[in-house]
Amino acid sequence: MTLNHQRGLTEPAADAAIDQACRMLRLPTLRQQFTAIADAADREQLTYRGFLAELLMAECEDRQRRRSERRIKAAGFPRQKWLNDFDFEANPNIQPAAVHTLAKCEWIRQGHPLCLIGDSGTGKSHLLIALGTEAAMAGFRVKYVLAAKLVNELVEAADELQLNKTIARYGRVDLLCIDELGYMELDKRGADLLFQVLTEREEKASVAIASNESFGGWTNTFTDPRLCGAIVDRLTFNATIIDTGNDSYRMAQTRARQAAEPA
Repeated sequence: MTLNHQRGLTEPAADAAIDQACRMLRLPTLRQQFTAIADAADREQLTYRGFLAELLMAECEDRQRRRSERRIKAAGFPRQKWLNDFDFEANPNIQPAAVHTLAKCEWIRQGHPLCLIGDSGTGKSHLLIALGTEAAMAGFRVKYVLAAKLVNELVEAADELQLNKTIARYGRVDLLCIDELGYMELDKRGADLLFQVLTEREEKASVAIASNESFGGWTNTFTDPRLCGAIVDRLTFNATIIDTGNDSYRMAQTRARQAAEPA
């Protein structure tokens, strides 16, 4: 389809020409919002340059939003979690300033690790997902995975002679979020395969983990002491370590809610 350029178009003809041009140029936001922006520009007596800037900024902002949504979806988070929803008052172990500094993603640019350590219900997974979401919105490629699922995938890939391909795939993302590390014992083969993923990413791309075990208790997960020490070394070198504590704020909220209910 060709677009004929004519001077002196009537308003309906101009609208139709704009619609056709936006389709051809793949400018969906401009196509949807042109009339409203044009009417606003007329009311506010914008210059031609101001009007053009409003149009282009609307298209750019919407494209950025759609890209962020695609990156968040590709990360594979099990549920939505946002930093704005985190109740810092419920867990005084976690310093808001430290978390908001992490949300700026400089640690990801430098390829540094993040370790969230604490008991169940203390906010580890919330922070892991929320910080991963912030990274995706900032333009980083993010992948979320449960530790057990990752190890099972690596074992299957090794059995099918696809291990190098799988490790390379996990090596390409900017931030790998591993949740529930320490919830189950890993045999030497599974631990060794996980170690290979961490080695692939070492000092090149960030890993963020959430674990209910302190580092001293990781020998319960990684039964080979030397391998356990090597994995801890990979995850703590240049790392930010946040101890979320032992008191479940979910349990505290449940108790408070029950106490407030009429008998």
